[in-house]
Amino acid sequence: MDPLPPLTKGAHATHCRRCLMGLPGSQVDIDPSKLALAFYCLGSLDLTGQFSIESTKTSDVELWRQWVWAQQTQGPRGTGFRPGNYMTADRGELPNLYSEGSDNPPHVIVTYTALLSLAILRDEFAQLDRPGIIKFLQACQNEDGSFSSEPYGGDADLRTTYCAFAISSMLDDWSGVRVENALNFIETCRTYEGGYGQAPFAEASGGPTYCALASIFLASKSDRLTDGERKQTIRWLVQNQVPSGGYRGRTNKDADACYCFWCGASLSILGAGQLTCELSLSKFIASCQFKFGGISKAPNEHPDPYHTYLSLAAVALCPPPNAGVGHNWKLQSLDPLLNANEATSRWARKHIPI
Repeated sequence: MDPLPPLTKGAHATHCRRCLMGLPGSQVDIDPSKLALAFYCLGSLDLTGQFSIESTKTSDVELWRQWVWAQQTQGPRGTGFRPGNYMTADRGELPNLYSEGSDNPPHVIVTYTALLSLAILRDEFAQLDRPGIIKFLQACQNEDGSFSSEPYGGDADLRTTYCAFAISSMLDDWSGVRVENALNFIETCRTYEGGYGQAPFAEASGGPTYCALASIFLASKSDRLTDGERKQTIRWLVQNQVPSGGYRGRTNKDADACYCFWCGASLSILGAGQLTCELSLSKFIASCQFKFGGISKAPNEHPDPYHTYLSLAAVALCPPPNAGVGHNWKLQSLDPLLNANEATSRWARKHIPI
């Protein structure tokens, strides 16, 4: 059997630090999601043990904190975090107010990543407008139970539902969510295969399936799944691990490193994580490593912070046998429901609630 190549954690950390300072040319298409990008970079450093408050320059930590807090924006429909200063005219300091028609309103997914980024930075959350975030979530929820990405509209699918649930869980306050309506929406996204699509009648995919299952379990509503439904979902997920060792997102598609997390974490949430072949999964992720750092979606592709973080999260959740030998593949433990280092998850749950 071929030996497992090393996980080049130091090189991946360098890739993420470089992206925190400024995006390379191959990454400019994700510039509109700066705050989410910051979470992928900080999260990768957090999982690899390459970041700690004690070992990182105080000035860097404070600069990152200040930048994240600068994205908290308030308006008549509550408070959330915007993606960054993308598409904002150069008018000196960024305004911290928004209204209908604003070019950079708060975003549900970005608000979720902002809270976790601040938890990684071990912020005390003294500046967090908690009542405003509750109002923001209320404004984003639609009549069908789904959540729009922004308070005046935007995408509405299982990604935004999951982020609304995760935010509520971190706040330990569910008053901003009509939980039953949201769970009904999730059920309408279930497909005949046992997976979930982004929206009703959409094809089942690994990412939405994770979002659906994590939302159900965050709300402590696992009884919404019958035993038959749980087994059907497990079977579909297991079938998505292909001979290369990676997971594909949809039936009859190629493996993609990010689905190693979406599908692997879904199995873990359902109590069936042992059905992942960890060694094969690690070999696939090893083949996606870029020689100068970072992990790509597939072998011989360009690396990016998104696939780097989710690949590392998959390994943290499904480590190969003897991962600690030589410490090559040993990563920090992961909370599969919040998708964060367990220590960071504990910090968030302790400091974010009122």
